[in-house]
Amino acid sequence: MAKKKHFKVFRSSAGFGLRALKDFKKGDVLLDYTGPIITNDEADENPNRYLFRLDDEKTIDGSPRSNLARYINHGCKPNAQAVHDEAKDRIYIEAIKKIIDGDEITYNYGPEYFDEYIKPGGCLCKKCTKKKAKAVEKVGA
Repeated sequence: MAKKKHFKVFRSSAGFGLRALKDFKKGDVLLDYTGPIITNDEADENPNRYLFRLDDEKTIDGSPRSNLARYINHGCKPNAQAVHDEAKDRIYIEAIKKIIDGDEITYNYGPEYFDEYIKPGGCLCKKCTKKKAKAVEKVGA
């Protein structure tokens, strides 16, 4: 698995993001989504958005800053995915295409999270901001 020195937290269009500092191949495990495992009842009372539900009973509270995966933004055209290893109560982030040194790491947060948190304010991923910029250009032409 990759080490912390293989990533850099940076200021992105969506707040903070995570950038690769080396190349990764499709299928490489980038890092784990880490934090204490709490009950879903505790998660429902928790105000932070760094929660990753494991099953009907448990959630990972990914709010500790040592959890670099918390900085991975949503992407409508992602280069990674979150994988649930049920046997180990583990979530890891895997490259779904080649990632080049300097690329922002993104994965699709899924329709439920997108509809509740992202859609109301507008998606700020690279794909959507390019689309918006082109639409503004077209209107201005």
